[in-house]
Amino acid sequence: MTCRVDVATAVCAGVMALWAGTAGAQTAPTGGGPPDDTPAIRLGTTIFTDYSYTASPETTDADGNAIHASAFNVARAYLNLTGQISHVVAFRVTPDVVRETGPGSSLNGSLTFRLKYAYAQFDLDDWMATGSYARLGIQQTPYLDFIESIYRYRFQGTTFVEREGYFASADAGASLRYPLPSNYGDIHVGYYNGENYNTAEANDQKATMIRGTIRPLAQSASPVLRGIRATGFYQADHYIQDGDRTRAIGVLSFDHPRVNAALEFIRGRDRSTTATATAETHGFGLWATPALGRGWEALARWDHVIDDEAADAERDRTIVGLAYWFKRQGSVSSALMFDYDGQRFSTASIPKQQKVAVHALLTY
Repeated sequence: MTCRVDVATAVCAGVMALWAGTAGAQTAPTGGGPPDDTPAIRLGTTIFTDYSYTASPETTDADGNAIHASAFNVARAYLNLTGQISHVVAFRVTPDVVRETGPGSSLNGSLTFRLKYAYAQFDLDDWMATGSYARLGIQQTPYLDFIESIYRYRFQGTTFVEREGYFASADAGASLRYPLPSNYGDIHVGYYNGENYNTAEANDQKATMIRGTIRPLAQSASPVLRGIRATGFYQADHYIQDGDRTRAIGVLSFDHPRVNAALEFIRGRDRSTTATATAETHGFGLWATPALGRGWEALARWDHVIDDEAADAERDRTIVGLAYWFKRQGSVSSALMFDYDGQRFSTASIPKQQKVAVHALLTY
C-alpha cells in the first residue's frame, strides 16, 4: 500500500517540478505572427480485415464433422474524428468495431461499435518543449504510443505484450508527454483507471504508468547509429488493495528506412485476490521488419512466455509474413500481407495452434 502511494507521489512531484522549470520559458510563435487558432475538424478511418484458415487444431461442426475452421473477419474498423479547437486545444473521438458475444443480447454475433478513444489534448509548446502535451480521457497508454511508432503490423495481430494480456492499448486517465532536447527521446507518464478502455472502473485502485525512451546517438552523422533506442516502462497497479498488478518492460529497438527491429522483455506480478498466491510471469519478444524493395517488406517475430514461473507453463509464438505496401497517396496507407501464425505449448494437453491468413490494412 505504501509503495503504491510513493510511486504516484513521486511521479506527480516530478511532473510539477518539470512544469515549474519550464513554465517561465514561454516563447513567441515562430515567424513573429500570432499562432493559428482556426478551428479544424478531420475525419479518417482505419480498417483491418482478413481471411484466416486454421491448420490446427481441428474442430467439429454442429453435426460432429471434423473441420479446419476458416473465416472472413473485420478485426478493426475505426472512425477517427480529430479536431483542433485552437493551437493549444485538440481532441480525438474514435469508435471501434467489436463482436457482440453476450448470450442474452439481441445483437449476439453482430459487429457493434464501442468507444476506443475519446480525449482532449492540450498542446504545451508555448510553455514547454515542442511536442509536449497533456491528455485527459480515454487515450493510448504510454507504451503503445511508442511501440506503434516502429511496429506497423498490428493489422496482422496485436503487439507482443498486448496479445499476451499484460497490457491495455488504451485506458481512461490523464497523461503528460515531454520530449527531450535534440531528439534524444521522451518521457510519457500517466495516471489511469487500470481496467482497460473496454471495462468500467471496478474500485478505488488506479494505475500509474511511466515510459522513458532514450536515443543516445541522436546527433550522430550515421543514420544507423541514430536509429538505436532504449526504452523502459513500468506500471504500478492493483486488482484490489494489496493485490499486485505490476508490469515492467524493457526494450532495445532500432529504426531505419531499411529495417525496424526490437527486443522486448516483460515481467509481471498478478494477485487478483488475497486468497490466491502471486503469479509471476516473464517473457520476451524479438521481431524485425526488413524492407525488400519495390513496396515489399517481411515480418519475422518470435515470442516466448512463461505464464506462471511456479507452474512452469511456457509457450512460443512464431509469426512470419510477407507484406506489400501500396504507394502512399497523401495520408492514405494501405497494405496486403500473407502470413503464418503458430503457437506451441509446454503443456501436453494443449495442442499446437497454426493459422495462415491474408490480412489487409487501409488507413486514411
